[in-house]
Amino acid sequence: MTLKKTRLWVLLAACAAAPAFAQNIAVVNGTPIPKARADALVEQLVHQGQQDSPQLQMAVREELVNREILMQEAIREGIPNKPDVKAQIAVAQQTVVLRALIENFVKNNLPSDAEVKARYEQLTKDAGGSEYHLHHILVDNEQQAKDLIARIKAGASFEDLAKQFSKDPGSAKNGGDLDWSDPKAYVPEFAAAATHLQKGQMTDTPVHTQFGWHIIRVDDIRPVTPPPLEQVRPQIVQQIQQEKLQAFEENLRKQAKIQ
Repeated sequence: MTLKKTRLWVLLAACAAAPAFAQNIAVVNGTPIPKARADALVEQLVHQGQQDSPQLQMAVREELVNREILMQEAIREGIPNKPDVKAQIAVAQQTVVLRALIENFVKNNLPSDAEVKARYEQLTKDAGGSEYHLHHILVDNEQQAKDLIARIKAGASFEDLAKQFSKDPGSAKNGGDLDWSDPKAYVPEFAAAATHLQKGQMTDTPVHTQFGWHIIRVDDIRPVTPPPLEQVRPQIVQQIQQEKLQAFEENLRKQAKIQ
């Protein structure tokens, strides 16, 4: 009867120990390496573009075994107890925890469809208006700009003069072509002059900005057509998430006692 009980307890102990062993991918000098650590590293590598496979699992196991061997040597030499190492460990640990906090907040505060739609409608309303296809020539002084305007009115090519005289490195090589854009993207003086012109018109007098003196020509005007909601949904979702996260952080800071 005693023998049977002994065997029963041995059997139960073996069964109880099996899951614990399965939770480790290896044991190095008596120190187990948890499977959860391997899973975390595999997930990180997959996120970076590698494909999960038996080969990757084996490579991760070997990497963690090597790390454990080195870690044990580092402990033997007292490396973790050095003040500078302790400080770096504290920063790294804080970074991991804060990243998890942020991920958890974002996951639990996803923007609703109504929020995304409302933001899209606001953005399209703010972006309403027209965009202009412009050419310009930028020079250093007003008199030179006036001379170039006179030459253009006399029949000289705007594009040729832009290539020859314009100081704007981005557009000069293209004959002063600024392509399509919202005038609000430019400095106020430039935008005001451009929006007072009709299609095909050029400024009669040079326009002065912080960059110099401009000659502006409007080639065409068209209404702004916003992209469909589904095309910009990811960017809108990200924008709202960032705003919610910022508000969350600011609220915590307001409640914190800082001395």
